[in-house]
Amino acid sequence: MAVATQTLEELCINSIRFLAIDAVEKAKSGHPGLPMGAAPMAFVLWDQFLRFNPKNPKWYNRDRFVLSAGHGCMLQYALMYLVGYDSVTLDDIKQFRQWESKTPGHPENFETPGVEVTTGPLGQGIANAVGLAMAEAHMAAKFNKPDVTLVDHYTYVILGDGCNMEGVSGEACSLAGHLKLGKLIALYDDNHISIDGSTDISFTEDVSKRFEAYGWHVLHVANGNTDLEGIAKAIAEAKSVTDRPTMIKVTTTIGYGSPNKANTAGVHGAALGDSEIKLTRENLGWSYDPFVIPEDALAHMRQAGDRGASLEAEWQETWAQYKTKYAAEAAEFDRLVQDKLPAGWDKVLPTYTPEDKALASRKHSENCLNALAPVLPELFGGSADLTHSNLTELKGFGDFQPGSYQNRNVRFGVREHGMGAICNGIALHGSGLIPYGATFLVFTDYMRGAIRLSALAQCGVIWVMTHDSIALGEDGPTHQPVETVASLRAIPNLTVLRPADGNETSGAYKVAIENAKANRPTLLALSRQNLTNLAGSSIDSVAKGAYAVIECNGTPDIILIGTGSEVDLCVKAAEQLTSEGKQVRVVSMPSWELFAAQDAAYKESVLPKAVKKRLAVEAGTSFGWCKFVGDEGDMIAVDRFGASAPGGTCLTKFGFTVENVVAKAKALLG
Repeated sequence: MAVATQTLEELCINSIRFLAIDAVEKAKSGHPGLPMGAAPMAFVLWDQFLRFNPKNPKWYNRDRFVLSAGHGCMLQYALMYLVGYDSVTLDDIKQFRQWESKTPGHPENFETPGVEVTTGPLGQGIANAVGLAMAEAHMAAKFNKPDVTLVDHYTYVILGDGCNMEGVSGEACSLAGHLKLGKLIALYDDNHISIDGSTDISFTEDVSKRFEAYGWHVLHVANGNTDLEGIAKAIAEAKSVTDRPTMIKVTTTIGYGSPNKANTAGVHGAALGDSEIKLTRENLGWSYDPFVIPEDALAHMRQAGDRGASLEAEWQETWAQYKTKYAAEAAEFDRLVQDKLPAGWDKVLPTYTPEDKALASRKHSENCLNALAPVLPELFGGSADLTHSNLTELKGFGDFQPGSYQNRNVRFGVREHGMGAICNGIALHGSGLIPYGATFLVFTDYMRGAIRLSALAQCGVIWVMTHDSIALGEDGPTHQPVETVASLRAIPNLTVLRPADGNETSGAYKVAIENAKANRPTLLALSRQNLTNLAGSSIDSVAKGAYAVIECNGTPDIILIGTGSEVDLCVKAAEQLTSEGKQVRVVSMPSWELFAAQDAAYKESVLPKAVKKRLAVEAGTSFGWCKFVGDEGDMIAVDRFGASAPGGTCLTKFGFTVENVVAKAKALLG
């Protein structure tokens, strides 16, 4: 059915479609089906509702747009080019999925200004969006005044069947419904097709009823292919509902316009091919060459630039008024948005001497959080239903709940993966908030995808993980992390810290806060059992990753290297070995990543190459330690799963005793 003439709206929608078709075809790689089917809803959203300024992608009070179905990223790139983002030119469109392109194969916030979050694995985007909406709600409750509304924007999401199948979306959307996040609006591209074919083979639930059960307002646009008025009406109704998030199911045809591939899995993840593109052009009445956009369509879409400049100018007037009326609040808002730390913030971190009471590092963590909370109002987070085990409550700062969005303790519930993705969204909102999420260290396996994405997408999140070894005891091997720390150390751009005592825990928080402002995540592995405060520990030395807590006279005969609770074992073993005439250095290594970042001279000063006798002690797998102990060194480690017994018994049975450290050291020394 050829189209003889097209309305301006149809020209714009088909411009989106054919930019996607042509870019995927040129790359011989990509997903054209979603952009072809979702173009109408995206056009209506961007043309009539989304508030943004393409000339200033970071304008604070913009609406946030998330393409959760990130494989369909040519939808977003096409829109960004058409409305005039400098970050996506026509040449960038032509370089889709190519080396160092600004149009990578999934949206990346660190590659393309204007992309809010990295959406690769399905379900992450909608969960990130929950975090974006929570950040907006918190900042609005904190800074808005009866006579000046400074923070007022929406978070819009386009998600697909795959996002709704992934468990992380369910975790996050369940929490969003509980929290009544009325400025979160999700458009569900209901096209019934996934990679394997029709979703009838695996996904037949009533998604609308599920979201209603979550507490969402649910709407349905039955004809998402052509009913632009219906789409606009649904979005307007969603905006009018302020006490619930809204999910709009928009039923579409994947690959709309393709005579032979529409509504098939074949258009989901592969180029159409020359012959089918020719037929699609004929079918949709598109007589333009590849990458050519009709002037009327481009002129209409580019009006977004003028609208955006006007919207930002209006907000700047509001901001000026706010600064005049509420100078103190304005100064704090400005500091947060600029990602600056207040002068002397770290002076409140607790310090310890060996005479101070031994405490678990999870307790030291609690002390740090509550020392920092009054001076760092950007600290915002909580635990996955383990608050009283993780010790993560900010005392006196209330729970973030409907009607109390100004409060700072988030009750995530038993939703580790959702918590992780939500924290990433909070970090990427642009409000300078420092989100933290907590659970037992072993349960990072439930949220590995979100932790990896925090490192990839450069999210300044603090992961507070407690019960860090076999020493947690009776809960047994299901709860005892053995390989966990080693696997986390394998994630690029993630700083993993396992502090040995109170000073090192304070030092870990200093690193974590500074990392957060530099858009880098940090993971703290904290103990359940009490740790002795060491004479040689140091807050500032933690930033170097490794340092000597016990030094000897002259060249060491042996170097003992420990992390976390095992450093104290090394210190006590060194005392015995020294009394027997051995020269022993003890190195605390709270962070492999920070030590690797030091210059060669410093690394040589801590672990001189000439000292071949080295013994590493860590209550986890030996994986990776060979780089520090070398061919002539050894390791006391746990290369099997743990056991259910009191923590002290577990440590003893697995060889984490002073006697065994001394024996292993003597064996190395011959």
